[in-house]
Amino acid sequence: MAERGLDSVGHTPTDPMALAIGAAGRAGALGEVPVGAVVVRAGRILAVGHNRPRAAHDPTAHAEMIAIREAAAVIGDERLTGCDLYVTLEPCTMCAAAISFARIRRLYYGAADPKGGAVESGVRFFQAPTCHHAPEIYGGIREREAAELLRSFFAERR
Repeated sequence: MAERGLDSVGHTPTDPMALAIGAAGRAGALGEVPVGAVVVRAGRILAVGHNRPRAAHDPTAHAEMIAIREAAAVIGDERLTGCDLYVTLEPCTMCAAAISFARIRRLYYGAADPKGGAVESGVRFFQAPTCHHAPEIYGGIREREAAELLRSFFAERR
């Protein structure tokens, strides 16, 4: 289940990427790859998710998938028209497809993922002629912080 979009004192944060970075940190503390995602619509946080494939025994339990599922449940529609997604790492192909199917308006992401990313790296999913919907894309948002979470996480495991 995704986390509700409130900070530790119950306020809606003004920086969704900060909330995504916080969620990524929680994922890392749980032994999951530290990736966090937030869905926003009209300035309202609809959902916050973090990676949990290990805990959920579910290879699809990526931060984006969890946040998209929760946001769809909150608004009662599989289409997240007018919604923006903030994620700490460039989405993979599976998540890019979900972003397209959900009709996310804008995608903001932190660190690029040259190996597994599918937005501006790898397959460049949204540029494929078979892609039904491509969001506006803004990469490099708080990239240094997002990348450091990943570097630290993997350095501890080597």
